[in-house]
Amino acid sequence: MSDRITIYQKPTCSKCRATLTLLKESGEEFDAVNYYETPLNAGQLRELIDKLGIPARAILRSDEPLFRSLKLAERQLSDDELIRIMVENPDLIQRPIVVRGEQAVLCRPPENVTKLL
Repeated sequence: MSDRITIYQKPTCSKCRATLTLLKESGEEFDAVNYYETPLNAGQLRELIDKLGIPARAILRSDEPLFRSLKLAERQLSDDELIRIMVENPDLIQRPIVVRGEQAVLCRPPENVTKLL
């Protein structure tokens, strides 16, 4: 098990930038993964969700227009179906997600990253 921190993020996201700043200020070494340039596959996203300890629906960005147009609030979908939709549409994934070993946190707010430091 690696103890190195990894942040899954989008560089234009304000919460991602704030979390990156906190990581840099902590002095911890970390890897930053822009999941738009290096897309997550279903297995990787499932692993992140498992480490977060939440259902797949909990990391959906419900404020995204695509969420509304796909009527995701009204549809009863399995975690596997939701993961497939998020892999195909990364804008639907809440961000940033920070992982250290077998633990992960959704950094909304960015200060949640301190749980892993």
